Amino acid sequence: MSGRTRPRFIGLTGNIACGKSTVGRLLAARGAEYIDADRLTHQLLAAGTPENDGIVARFGSEVRAADGAIDRPRLGSIVFSDSAALKELEAILHPGVRALIRRAMAAATAPIVVVDAIKLFESGLARELDTAWVVTCPRAEQVRRLTADRGLTPEQATMRIDAQGSQEEKVRLANVVIDNGGTLAETERQVDAALATLLGTSHAAP
Repeated sequence: MSGRTRPRFIGLTGNIACGKSTVGRLLAARGAEYIDADRLTHQLLAAGTPENDGIVARFGSEVRAADGAIDRPRLGSIVFSDSAALKELEAILHPGVRALIRRAMAAATAPIVVVDAIKLFESGLARELDTAWVVTCPRAEQVRRLTADRGLTPEQATMRIDAQGSQEEKVRLANVVIDNGGTLAETERQVDAALATLLGTSHAAP
């Protein structure tokens, strides 16, 4: 990054259905470059990658789709009901994901760069960034969103939520907490205020 001003890196995380992708889109709309760890993970699940082969070796050929890629719903049905299996999957994927994230960070050119990662704290990635933002919402709203928007049963939704780390622990480690349990306008105001603080500019709520 020599010869130009170093970007400010925002680590963005939050548990499932809390709306971190919504906050990510708001930041992108304000000019931030967006690095999505989940999208990078998709690359590692494609046919022909070492991670793909490692997943099949651990979980069986039934998790591989006809095109050779990993069948995410099928794999999810295994790991979200088995915490040990989820940890094994993470051990296969996380080194490659971290390498792709660091490569994207090194190539970033925007003044603000957002690194959206569900395992922001657990992976140690937060220590490499300027600030860590956590998006929260009430548990009941998580369940509602997962059932209404993703077609899960309440039992499946609860299983997905419980498979993730504690929201309270993420909040404890965060520099900024965005409450996304209300309206989009309320979330936008929080994002704008946090951005203004990060950039050292004034912000007046409308």
